[in-house]
Amino acid sequence: MPLRYIALLASLVFLSACNKINQENYSKLSAGMPKAQVEELLGKPTECSGALGMSSCTWGNEKAFISVQYAGDKVVLFSGQGLK
Repeated sequence: MPLRYIALLASLVFLSACNKINQENYSKLSAGMPKAQVEELLGKPTECSGALGMSSCTWGNEKAFISVQYAGDKVVLFSGQGLK
């Protein structure tokens, strides 16, 4: 039984280390960056919406998130909250 707890704890530590929604990755964002490069950095977005060549994508949840706005395929604005 204790071996299961150790494996579970190790899995949780590994998953938390893989979180791409952090201050370090946020600081790598820049205006004009292509959408593909943003997704390479942050992974697949949690949510996206858009119309008429403009779109907005969000990674994370209500406590910690990064939001990126695009014109076409390029970053125009980005913001973040609760990043560590």
